[in-house]
Amino acid sequence: MWNPSKTDKDTLSEGLTVSLQEDTTPEVSWWETTESDPGGDATRRAVASEPDLIVVAGGDGTVRAVAEHLADIQSPIELGIVPLGTGNLLARNLDVPLNDIPAAFTRALTGTPRDVDMGWVDVDLTDGKERHGFVVMVGFGIDAHMIAETDDDLKDKAGWLAYVESLGRAFAASDVVPFHITVDDQPARDEEGHTLLIANCGTLQGGFTLLPDADPSDGELDYLLLSAEGVAQWAGTLKTMLWDNGLKRLISSTDETTSTDTVTHARARKLEVTLPGPRPFEIDGEQIGDTDSFTVTVQPAALHIR
Repeated sequence: MWNPSKTDKDTLSEGLTVSLQEDTTPEVSWWETTESDPGGDATRRAVASEPDLIVVAGGDGTVRAVAEHLADIQSPIELGIVPLGTGNLLARNLDVPLNDIPAAFTRALTGTPRDVDMGWVDVDLTDGKERHGFVVMVGFGIDAHMIAETDDDLKDKAGWLAYVESLGRAFAASDVVPFHITVDDQPARDEEGHTLLIANCGTLQGGFTLLPDADPSDGELDYLLLSAEGVAQWAGTLKTMLWDNGLKRLISSTDETTSTDTVTHARARKLEVTLPGPRPFEIDGEQIGDTDSFTVTVQPAALHIR
């Protein structure tokens, strides 16, 4: 399964050949995604052929489309990843080799499968309610604004560094708003913040770990609420994220995550959120539109990824 906008079949075929062990000649079928089909229909056709393994070669959008279909039908078919995108977020979080097609194929062909959770979000958009799967994270705020503000041409040239260029505009567009949230079976409550991210995985572009406790195989979702305003609060927020929940954890080998008045870490299996007005919303690094209401759930061990 490959995205032809990211590479060509010959390159993939050569990488596959290099990765094969001697006297190994697996039966291989090639399924190509299209602009109108990012992977769902191609996965459906591939599943019908009853393979032992599906390898998806593409970016985050292609990986998500394939994973979404496999999780939706509760397929036992194992999944491999050859990351070819800008972020390659799931691949990063699962330590799949990057920028090395033969090595990624070797991992896909010989790796031990790991059960990975699938997140699902029912989101109200301008054109109506939609349901999407996600493997990394969803949410509103700085992350969604940054994605919306990123120049696609620059992203093609500079990769994930293009997101840094748009970060200033994202900060300016992210104001603190009140919202209503229900977590699992707890009573509903009112919160406020400019960013809410709900994650299956915690590492972002450039290897930055935003949610250090996120484990894609634990049957839960981690979420992060940011509400800093002004220079002083932002300085404290960055200190909490980069030092307390970053370098300090590595140095001291502690597993404790720090929350503050402006940085809240928590975990859940279901979250329901209602906003006072539409906000840009992102799924696995893709801005899908504006929403004022969404519900997020987790499907434990939905995928079997090598």
